Amino acid sequence: MVQPMFLALTLHGRSGSSQVHIMYGIGRCLITLIVVACCASAMAAERLPNVVFFLVDDLGWCDLGCYGSRFYETPHIDQFAAESVRFTQAYAACHVCSPTRASIVTGKYPARLHLTD
Repeated sequence: MVQPMFLALTLHGRSGSSQVHIMYGIGRCLITLIVVACCASAMAAERLPNVVFFLVDDLGWCDLGCYGSRFYETPHIDQFAAESVRFTQAYAACHVCSPTRASIVTGKYPARLHLTD
C-alpha cells in the first residue's frame, strides 16, 4: 500500500527511471524496518502472568487432595496445582466469609469497613 505512494511522489518530481528505482528501494527498506520493529517490540513484550484466585467458604487447609486429603477427591484441582505454583501459607482477614471477601475486594481490614460478623 505504501509503495505506490512513493512511486507517485517520484513521478511528480524529476523524471528518470533511476530516481523511481531509488525511491522504490527506499520504500521497501522503510516498510521492512517498520515490520521488523513491530515484530521486535512484540517479541520483547513480557507476558503477563495468569492468576487464578480461589476463595472458598468452609474449606479447610487439608480438604484438597494436593494438600493431603484422603477423604475428598479433587483430581482437577490437584492437576492444576501440580502444573502451577502452590502457596502453602495464607492469611484470612476474618474467621467469617463476608468480612474476608470484603477485605479482598477493597484491600482494607474488615474492622475499617465496620464489617466483622
